[in-house]
Amino acid sequence: MKLKALNGFKDILPGEVELWQHVETTARGVFTRFDFSEIRLPVLESTELFARSIGETTDIVEKEMYTFVDKKITMRPEATASLLRAYIEHGLYVQRPVQRLFTIGPMFRHERPQKGRLRQFHQMDVEVLGSHSPMVDAELMAMGSMLLQELGLTVSLEINSLGCPQCRPGFRTELLNFLAERMEHLCDDCKRRSATNPLRVLDCKNSGCRHQVLTAPSILDHLCSDCADHFAAVREGMERLQVPYTLNRFMVRGLDYYTRTTFEFITTDLGAQAAVGAGGRYDGLIEQLGGPKDTPGIGFAMGMERLVLLLQQKQEGQDIEVYTPQLFIIALGQEAMQACHLLAHALRSRGLRVAMDLEGRSLKSQMKQADKSGANWVLIVGDNELRDGQGVLRNMQTQDQRQVALEAEALAGMVRLPMQSGIADDRSIDR
Repeated sequence: MKLKALNGFKDILPGEVELWQHVETTARGVFTRFDFSEIRLPVLESTELFARSIGETTDIVEKEMYTFVDKKITMRPEATASLLRAYIEHGLYVQRPVQRLFTIGPMFRHERPQKGRLRQFHQMDVEVLGSHSPMVDAELMAMGSMLLQELGLTVSLEINSLGCPQCRPGFRTELLNFLAERMEHLCDDCKRRSATNPLRVLDCKNSGCRHQVLTAPSILDHLCSDCADHFAAVREGMERLQVPYTLNRFMVRGLDYYTRTTFEFITTDLGAQAAVGAGGRYDGLIEQLGGPKDTPGIGFAMGMERLVLLLQQKQEGQDIEVYTPQLFIIALGQEAMQACHLLAHALRSRGLRVAMDLEGRSLKSQMKQADKSGANWVLIVGDNELRDGQGVLRNMQTQDQRQVALEAEALAGMVRLPMQSGIADDRSIDR
C-alpha cells in the first residue's frame, strides 16, 4: 500500500515553505504597524457556533463543514466566528473598547479541490471589533492593499454595500420578483438559493446565471439613509488614503452575517478571476453570538495558498531568502566528529546556522553535501587538524581558505563576515 496525503490536503515542503514564511512575516509586519495584536485560536469549535454565525442555509454549513456529528463539534471552516467567540468568552471588549486582532492558521472545508483551494487551506484573518467608524472600513482596505503591494502583487479592489436589516426587505422583494421571471434559466443551486438566500444568486459563478442577473436590481438603490451616508463616507476615506477601487454593485458575501461595507481583492493571474482576499462588516453578529449589544465589527481574510501561488508566478518569488547553513562542518574520523559535534553545538548556541554530516562519509561526499546545502562556509577537521587545534575554513563563494583555531567565539566572528571578504591561504584540502 502506497501511503499518500489525503485528497485536498497538501504537504508544504522545504523550498516552498520559505515563501509561506515570507508572506507571514510581511503580514505580521504590516498588521502590527496598524496596531493589530495576534490571537491564536483552536481548530475545533462547537458546531452551533458556525451554524449561528455563518447561517444555516449557506453552502458552508449545508455541505462543506467537517463535523463530528456525535460530538457536535466542527473543524473551523473560517476564522471570524472563532475569533468572536474568544472575544466574547474572555471579555476583551472590557479591556479595550476597540479591539484590533489578527490570526493566521488552517481552515477546513469539504469542497472540491482546485487550484489555490484545498480541503485544508490557510488564511490570515484580521478583525476590528467595537467601531462603527467608516474610516475604519477605509483603513482596513488600505491595509490589505498595502500588504499586497509589499508582497509585490498586483490585484484589483472591488467594493459594495449590502445595507442593513432595515433597508434589505424592499430589495429582497424586488430581487425575488426578478428571479422568479428567470427561474427556468437558473442552475439548480440558484433555484434552491432563490428561496433561502436569494442574494447568493448574484454571486453564482455559473456563466448562464451570471448572464441572467446582468440587469438585476442593486442593493445600492435600496440603502436607508444611514447606510447610504456610511458608504459615502467609506468611499471618501478610500479617496483620501488614495486607495484605488471599483464599485461592484452585484458583489455579495456567501455568509449571512455581513452588513454594509463588503469588498474583495481580485486577481486574474490564476486563470479564472479569483479572490485572494475578501471581507466586510457584520455589525449584528457579536450580539447574535451572545456578546454585548450593538457591538459592531469588520474584517477580512486572505488565502495563503493563493498568495503563494501568485508569488511563485512572479520574479519576486525567486528572491525570497532561504535559510541555508552559514557553516557546514566536515569531520574526518571518529575523534574529529565528536569534537566537531561539540563545536557545532557551541556555534549554534551563539546564533549561527550550522550543518554537519554525522554519518562518517568521505571528504568528497561531504563536500558535495556542503555545496548542495548552500552553506556560505565549510570547516574541515581531520585528525591532523584536531591535534593542532586548527581547521581549514573555506569560503564557498571565493574558494579561498585558511587555517583557523577550533574555538567557537573566534570562529563565529569569522563566519559572520560578508561572503565577499576573501581569505587566502595556499594550503590544499585535497586528500
